[in-house]
Order: sequence, then C-alpha cells, then structure tokens
Amino acid sequence: MDTQSAAPAASVGTHHPLSSTWVFWFMHRMPKAKIKDYEGSMKRIASFSTVEEFWAVYSHLRRPSDLPTISDYHLFKQGVRPVWEDDANIRGGKWIVRLKKGLASRYWEQLLLAIVGEQFDVGDEICGAVLSIRSSEDIISVWNKTAANGRINLKIRDTIKKMLNLPAETTMEYKTHNDSLRDKSSFCNTDVFR
Repeated sequence: MDTQSAAPAASVGTHHPLSSTWVFWFMHRMPKAKIKDYEGSMKRIASFSTVEEFWAVYSHLRRPSDLPTISDYHLFKQGVRPVWEDDANIRGGKWIVRLKKGLASRYWEQLLLAIVGEQFDVGDEICGAVLSIRSSEDIISVWNKTAANGRINLKIRDTIKKMLNLPAETTMEYKTHNDSLRDKSSFCNTDVFR
C-alpha cells in the first residue's frame, strides 16, 4: 500500500469565470502585400470566458517566436472589433512597446495574463491588446477607450511596465486611434514617453 498522501483531485466541472469574455484573432500578410479589407483579413480564432477556457485556447496557439513575419495576434473583449473605428476604440488609443526579436513570447503571455486577470484596475477601460510580429522588431500594444483621460492612460502605462517588469529606461509610445485614422498608420508619429 502506498503511504504517500495523494493530492486532492480537482473537481470536475469547476470553472473560474473571468470578468469579461475575450476573443483571439489572427492576421497574416505576405511582405509588401497591401491589405484592402483589414477587418476582413482577420480570422477569429476562439473566445473564452473562464480561466480554463483561456488555457485551453492559449495552449494551442503558436508561440509568437514561431509566427511568420508580418503576423498579428489580437485579444479583444467580445463585442469590440479590433479596429480603430469600433465604437469602443474610436475615442481611445494605444500604448506601444517595441521589443527586440526573441522577447515577444514571454512578454505577450505576461500581458495576456494581466489583461484577462483584470490587473490594470481601470474599470472597463482596456479594450484589448495586439502583438505585431515584424522583420526587425516585435510590437505589443494595449488599446484603451479614452485617450483624453491622462490619469487613466498613465496608470495603464505604469501597469504595463510593472506587469512586464520592463527596465526603467524602456521607451513607451502612445498614439490615439484618431491620429492613426488620420495618417493611416499604427506605429508612426507616436508620442514618446520614458
């Protein structure tokens, strides 16, 4: 007879609900290819509303380091389209962190856990996040609803730095979605913060 005590068995059917339902999206384009229908080019991967569903989906996704160049993962609240023009996004913006190649997998996972785990403590201000795999760098961005609220924006920036354990000298950028619509660019003409 085995004298070691066995760990208690997990309850079958026990789920840990998240505060929101979230949706993963994916997009890839060939280098130098132009996308005419950005939203139509995105593929919805799956949605989840519990911790267990998150891990079931996440464990089957390719790691960022295994994605082809010019690929994007999007994680957005259900009902929020991952485009600048969506009603939840149009008056908002995004915090941008540019990463050296090879770091995206770790930072992306930490960011996802902070978002779905409601670690930002800014109410429903977080709309989603995007990971952009590019040839010379990878880019993580966190989208929020209200670009005009400086206090909330700085709290989001500080939470990103804390949750990702970024070095103090890390440069972060912010860009409103209205500015992105004006110049048709996600990552150019940003406001830079240290």
